[in-house]
Amino acid sequence: MDDLVKDLVEVCAIRDLQPGQTKIVNVRNRSIGVFNVHGEYFALANLCPHAGGPLCKGQVTGTSMADAPYSISWHRSGEIVRCPWHSWEFDIRTGKTLTEPTRSVRTFKTVLKDGRVYIETGASR
Repeated sequence: MDDLVKDLVEVCAIRDLQPGQTKIVNVRNRSIGVFNVHGEYFALANLCPHAGGPLCKGQVTGTSMADAPYSISWHRSGEIVRCPWHSWEFDIRTGKTLTEPTRSVRTFKTVLKDGRVYIETGASR
């Protein structure tokens, strides 16, 4: 029986990426942003699908949402990254844009092991 071998790339120690922080790493000529969102770790390609901007260098923020007619409030603080080129906003957890969910950025699975953060970059047999 073939086992799937996952390629894990070490990013940093868990203690070195605190909640709200981002670390950008290069893996096989690919720039990837790793985010700590309220103690959970997520990884996105550092390439905005809109115009190729450095997405993960953008501001980590929240977003405003309508709660009722004429009522807007702030939600999801620390869960959204805004592209520094044209302000497209992406959900860090899913990689999807907020305004056009059919558009997304590539996501990578993160793994926590022995006090370290890893990115799963692919699979091979």
